[in-house]
Amino acid sequence: MEIKIGQYNTLRVVKILDFGVYLDGGEMGEILMPTKWVPANTKVDDELEVFIYFDSEDRPIATTLNPKAMVGEFALMKVKAVNRIGAFLDWGLDKDLLVPFKEQNAKMEEDRSYLVYLYVDPRSKRIAASAKLEKYLDIEPLSYEAGQEVDLIIWTRSDLGYKAIINQKHSGLLYANEIFHDVFPGQQMKGYISEIRPDGKIDLKLQKSGYGHIDQFTSKLLDVLKNNDGFLPLTDKSAPEEIYKVLQMSKKNFKKSAGNLYRQKIISINDNGISLREE
Repeated sequence: MEIKIGQYNTLRVVKILDFGVYLDGGEMGEILMPTKWVPANTKVDDELEVFIYFDSEDRPIATTLNPKAMVGEFALMKVKAVNRIGAFLDWGLDKDLLVPFKEQNAKMEEDRSYLVYLYVDPRSKRIAASAKLEKYLDIEPLSYEAGQEVDLIIWTRSDLGYKAIINQKHSGLLYANEIFHDVFPGQQMKGYISEIRPDGKIDLKLQKSGYGHIDQFTSKLLDVLKNNDGFLPLTDKSAPEEIYKVLQMSKKNFKKSAGNLYRQKIISINDNGISLREE
């Protein structure tokens, strides 16, 4: 049995004592889970899903707590303390997570939050974090298709928009004209693959496009109109940010939706905005 450090493992209870239970850790031997984390009515031979990490004395320890991220994942975490070794992050467990100085882009500051990647140091075998994200991205071959829904973590601002992490594996770009609300590093959201360029770089968007998807936007526009006395002061000349503030959709989808309702003679369009037609 191979124990995955910094991840969840399903382990069998082999011994119950006053201070906790011991789990079968295979080649690592028996692993302690202190009483405060042991589920009620736990018995010998029960199998428990636990997170394995090292305590302050570098002993493997099991917990049923859920950390903010596992080894192999990116997450935003706050610095609790900085000392001569590095910065220590709050990741939801008793022992804070170390970011060595060599893994920091600039010296981290207490009470500030940083986007980091969790890894197991190959020499010490301890779990640590790195703010140098590039070396952990774009390692695996691409397997995305245009229009595919993906999980995004906002990474950093660029001249063209924002870089984002895709499915905890790859990097992509959200162009500024695809963003209609405030975003910040570490923010998680759903997005879509817009295009995979010939050079292998990935363009992203926050809303799915195409006429097959426009029905939901048409329905949203109609609902908002009805809830605003049948009138919205929005036109094809309105700023994208203004449209998103009212409708939470892109200007492109607004224009398609308004056109759809206009062709069905549900709304009228003038220089001041759009109105529901009287039945």
